[in-house]
Amino acid sequence: MIESIRKLGTEKYSPAKRIGELLAEEFKNNPHFYFFSPDETTSNKFDQIFTVEKRAWGDLPIEEWDLPEAANGRIVEMLSENVLFSVMSGHLANGEPAMMGSYEAFYPIITAQLLQQMKFIKQSKTVGWREPMPAINLLSTSTCWRQDHNGFTHQSPALISTLLSVPSNLANCIFPIDDVAAEESYRFMMESTNVVNLTTFDKNERPRYIDSLHANYEFMNGGASIYQFVSDEEPDVVFTACGDIVAHEMIEAIRILKEDLPEVRIRFVYINALSYRGIGTTENKLKREKFMELFTVDKPIIANFHGYPETLENILENYTARGRLRVHGFNEEGSTTTPFEMLRRNAASRYDVAIDVATLAKRKNLVEKYAAAMEQNHAYALRHGVDMIQ
Repeated sequence: MIESIRKLGTEKYSPAKRIGELLAEEFKNNPHFYFFSPDETTSNKFDQIFTVEKRAWGDLPIEEWDLPEAANGRIVEMLSENVLFSVMSGHLANGEPAMMGSYEAFYPIITAQLLQQMKFIKQSKTVGWREPMPAINLLSTSTCWRQDHNGFTHQSPALISTLLSVPSNLANCIFPIDDVAAEESYRFMMESTNVVNLTTFDKNERPRYIDSLHANYEFMNGGASIYQFVSDEEPDVVFTACGDIVAHEMIEAIRILKEDLPEVRIRFVYINALSYRGIGTTENKLKREKFMELFTVDKPIIANFHGYPETLENILENYTARGRLRVHGFNEEGSTTTPFEMLRRNAASRYDVAIDVATLAKRKNLVEKYAAAMEQNHAYALRHGVDMIQ
């Protein structure tokens, strides 16, 4: 298994760039499609769309260094998430598709507007003559885990928690693990109606873990699946992750533990979607019987979540007892620092997860070894400004 884990990640691709390519195709095929972004289309790596469509610019002068611009451009950039969301909402209400992209930390700015739109969707579904409205599709990148140069001000997954707490069950929070899963997520978003889809992913190059069949399977089967290539049969402990960066940490933790504790049998389950009180999407939640099949009936579950750990913990408690759970995630600890240091600061790194297992196994020597590895990276990052651990 260690060798198969080492092979993973040799191919790396940017989920954001793949989404950008799909958006470019959408512009070519649908003259009514619009894309909205504060001013971060390029920094979020969606800039492939500028090869096929222009930015809306009105009658203002165009300089030679400007991006492609025109009065009738369908890429709408304005440094006001509130205005952009309002215009997009009107476009969607007219029955035409659109998407909005932004930094994760700035999406909470439109929270009140989103909640009002969800109320509108709920009421519109009761009106017989009202056609289903294209989904409110939000692409969330430049996430809390990878804001190295901007720091604490740009680190907030708060909108995820808000959307998952609304009882109307009209929001999907989607977490593609790689570029292949991002493509499947894009298709899901474009086919959705009368719902909010918040899809969160890293803009940088990430390891590719699955193929399109696996990505589709996750959407069709309750939003979770066992990753067999990194799992043992009849596990002693179940690892689960929801979010691309934290999933990578879990897989790396398995690699470490297979070297130090080969006798411990581990299963890895990835969660690609969450909705109100459940794993999976609003229309296809994971059933409790299927949860027990994936996560076992009574084995310890160690989870790593892209957002606030309590958010995932509250959902998992709808399936099993709290005593089985140990949930890591973003604990509101941030700074202008290195990627691994962000994980260490929030106790969401591979070594934090490995310490959980070493503690269960009563291996104090390994707990000390993993703590020392984190401290060594901390000292290295302070001195050199980059991580020793990749």
